[in-house]
Amino acid sequence: MSDRVQSMKILLTAFRFMMCVGLLLSAGTILAEEPVYIALSVPITGNYAEYGSNIKRAVELAINEANSKGGIHGRPIELVIGDSKGTPKESATLAQKFVSDSRIVAQIGDFTSTCSLAAQPIYQRAKMVQLTPTSTHPDFAPGSPYSFSIAGKQTEEGPFMARFAINTLGKKKIAFLYVNNDWGIAMRDHFIRESESLGAEIIAQEAYFDGTTDFTAILTKFQSLNPDLLYLTSMYNDGALISNQRQKLGWDDVTVMGAGSLYSPKFIDLGGKAVEGVFTSCVFFPGEGRPEVQQFVSGFEKQYDQTPNVFAAVAYDSARLVIAAIRQAGTDRQAICKALASVKDFPGVTGKITFSEVGDVVKEYRKMVVKDGKFQLYQE
Repeated sequence: MSDRVQSMKILLTAFRFMMCVGLLLSAGTILAEEPVYIALSVPITGNYAEYGSNIKRAVELAINEANSKGGIHGRPIELVIGDSKGTPKESATLAQKFVSDSRIVAQIGDFTSTCSLAAQPIYQRAKMVQLTPTSTHPDFAPGSPYSFSIAGKQTEEGPFMARFAINTLGKKKIAFLYVNNDWGIAMRDHFIRESESLGAEIIAQEAYFDGTTDFTAILTKFQSLNPDLLYLTSMYNDGALISNQRQKLGWDDVTVMGAGSLYSPKFIDLGGKAVEGVFTSCVFFPGEGRPEVQQFVSGFEKQYDQTPNVFAAVAYDSARLVIAAIRQAGTDRQAICKALASVKDFPGVTGKITFSEVGDVVKEYRKMVVKDGKFQLYQE
């Protein structure tokens, strides 16, 4: 009898062992689900590294949030990051690397229009989505059915700022300073065209190259012409540097306005009192009460101990859009493109997002001013 009982115990133990092995193998299968790979091309080093850092952080935040909720149909999302260094050549090299990796199903980036345009033909040939958070050149989104941009359009922002300067602030004599790249040139053209149609005079315009650190000669020339508005098409680091050098020249009797690229806490950190009173615009305001905005701001501040800027906001929306498209379409590259193109009224932190037929969006711009050391909504 005891031998029989002993045999039963052995069989029961063996059965339990096999059950445990089965459960472990099942769990292992779940844990070993193949990740969904998304690529990110941004400047991690170089002149635009600070911008790339904000974009990278926001995309990682969006992916971490998605993974904490099960990823995409149980599959974790993995981000493949490439450093474009802010150069068109490097951006194109990364594009070739990304499209050659069959695991990667979509790409986010690049930062500048010049970089995004350089990489565009490569993504198009591979039929891979190229969604840029920040490139606004009017030729970008229409240039390929696989290219998308959510930052708004220069054909909208430039005229909006011209109307802000002329109709709202009453400025008529404008000196225009811009960075000499695709974005800067296009922004110049759209701003100046609208300004002249409204009766303003562009009394001077000068371009500068990336990496310029001494603006004294240009500013001295502009000051001698006595404009009532100095307009800057610059990134916030250049804008702060220009403002500091303008202040050192004692040129304080001119109104300063700049593109929405100035809208960042870093602009105030770097410019200090020299940027007090500067006007700009934004498509994202951290103080907005919408739940999705406050959730993003809270999550970003908790994770990185800083308030997100507009570059982080559009990057966060970009990542969420790509994730939503993959969740809908699966991992086929062309299917993802079709799903993204069909997006209507997506609740982004930068506003509702609906792609046009050519893959860009119309944004609602807010008038901003630096007042008492912080960005505030301009009250008319």
